[in-house]
Amino acid sequence: MLNLVLFGPPGAGKGTQSQKLIARYNLVHLSTGDLLRAQISQGTELGLRAKKLMDEGLLVPDEVVIGMIGSALKDNKQASGFIFDGFPRTVPQAESLDRLLAEHETKVSCMVALEVAEEELVKRLLERGKTSGRPDDQNEDKIRKRVTVYNTETAQVAGYYANQQKFHALNGIGAIEDIFGQICTILDEHQPATTEGSRQATDEVKA
Repeated sequence: MLNLVLFGPPGAGKGTQSQKLIARYNLVHLSTGDLLRAQISQGTELGLRAKKLMDEGLLVPDEVVIGMIGSALKDNKQASGFIFDGFPRTVPQAESLDRLLAEHETKVSCMVALEVAEEELVKRLLERGKTSGRPDDQNEDKIRKRVTVYNTETAQVAGYYANQQKFHALNGIGAIEDIFGQICTILDEHQPATTEGSRQATDEVKA
């Protein structure tokens, strides 16, 4: 499986790139927000537990989110891989994800972080807010707070994957196709089929 952890602050272009990557690599997009809403709407045990906590103004604990991701993995056994969007946000979550994927005999292939300067993010989100209808896209203070939270949460996670030689940072400013091409180059290097054995076999054919 090709499993990508896609990171980037609000407005970095993750949604746009995710759709292109899904089409190219036949990946399943796992957004924790989408998973929560789906489980709640389906009235599952995990969904009901999450809704109760959210109704009380409490954060959904890691084990519930991991449980939802585990359910998604079971429901998509034939997938070529997954894009994890918005998770993990902490080192304990990253460790839990590693354990969960190991149970399914797979692992995180790489983490790609789209880096965009704060002023550009503010500009993009305020522009998006004109059509998205989202209140948090229309308030500059809220936008800056979201960016700060992202930077605070993800710094240690980036280090976690860097220690595994899986972290890649890309400039998120530029033509969409150019950024997509850079991500594809990274993913192609991490394709499960690109093993040492297959490289050796390819070299032998060339010889």
